[in-house]
Amino acid sequence: MRPPVPVHTIHFRNCLACAAALGLCLCTPRLAAQDGVSTSASAISTRDEMHQSDQWKEIERHLPNPVTATAQTLEQQGDILRARRFPEDAMDYYRYALARGGNVPSIMNKLGLTELEMRNIELARSYFQRVVKLDRKDAEAWNNLGAVEFVDGQSVVAISHYKRAIKLEKREAVYHSNLATAYVSVKDYSGARREIALALQIDPRVFDRDVGFGGVAAHVLSSQDRARFSFEMARMYARSGMEDQMLHSLAVASEAGMDVQREMRKDPALAKFELDPRVVVLVRNAQELRAGHRATASASSDADAAAAGTKPL
Repeated sequence: MRPPVPVHTIHFRNCLACAAALGLCLCTPRLAAQDGVSTSASAISTRDEMHQSDQWKEIERHLPNPVTATAQTLEQQGDILRARRFPEDAMDYYRYALARGGNVPSIMNKLGLTELEMRNIELARSYFQRVVKLDRKDAEAWNNLGAVEFVDGQSVVAISHYKRAIKLEKREAVYHSNLATAYVSVKDYSGARREIALALQIDPRVFDRDVGFGGVAAHVLSSQDRARFSFEMARMYARSGMEDQMLHSLAVASEAGMDVQREMRKDPALAKFELDPRVVVLVRNAQELRAGHRATASASSDADAAAAGTKPL
């Protein structure tokens, strides 16, 4: 492990001792290498390369000393490093925060999320499992555990965990959106529409924003059936009168390969938009993208042309 300053190396050994006393699993690929398990050379190389960047040099100047800084400061530093895409360094500071008496469930959730972001599925799962053992009513940990299972292809198990999170915290839009994604993956489209509607009712922008890297709740918006999920979102947006969002979701579904105009005929809320010039444009652009060409159609010019019954030059 390559800490920012030599004193951190000494203190990190103390961190591990404290963690062991707490019964915490702090095993990561780099830590495992210290126990004789081979570490990915590419992972080490990537971290070393990142530490040569100007961004890291600027960050390094302001890193708090884990010997003297408070647990809250160290955890916040971990959040900053995670947001700036220095995941292994973020995990170092989360562990420092644990050793300084930080909030164990919160920090372990963040350790698990960081591992999940790096696609270390088993390590992420182990962190979230330990959190729910510490507190069976931690809704964030159940949601995160569901996210791990979903990413690992265990959609049925993920659904069970997401439902448990929602039972504990019904007004969290992210949990409903995650459950909707899992429902789509098992082709339960009515369940997906129900959860999308609930998520939008709680937070109309839940599907617009990216993952909050400082947070402790995994937000899984991807799906093996991306086209179907986007189309189901379009149906909900159409029912809510949110046309811009509906068009965006239809575009995503079309780009993923769905014949959205054919599917729209089956839905009363979407059927009236089937020949809308904006839909004609997005379908044409999606076809061009799928064919490997850059979409150049102008929404305004195509819309005018469609209305006049002609094609643009």
